[in-house]
Amino acid sequence: MAAGGFCKLPNGSVVVALNLPSPGAEGSAAVRFLVHAQNRARALTRLRNLGLRAVYLRGNAAPPTPDEITAVLHHPDGLIWRTAPDSGAGAVTELWHPIRALLRRPAEPVS
Repeated sequence: MAAGGFCKLPNGSVVVALNLPSPGAEGSAAVRFLVHAQNRARALTRLRNLGLRAVYLRGNAAPPTPDEITAVLHHPDGLIWRTAPDSGAGAVTELWHPIRALLRRPAEPVS
């Protein structure tokens, strides 16, 4: 299910986009991550350092859109996420979140 891609910017840096299963959700929930870095390897390293260990970019099947590139370039951390859109859904209305919002989510109690 992991789809992703990258876009090289005129200044030499890259924006990497990855769709991954949500770290805290079960089922088909997916999260789209956007990372701005000097190169693809550094972008993936930033995600791995946050605990997403099995992150790989194979191919360029789902590169970031121009709107996504603008969003990540204007964020001070250069690392944002939101729920990945369904393939049959229209436009996404959810706003982008900083990575801290995903990592600080409290674990749901098991009943």
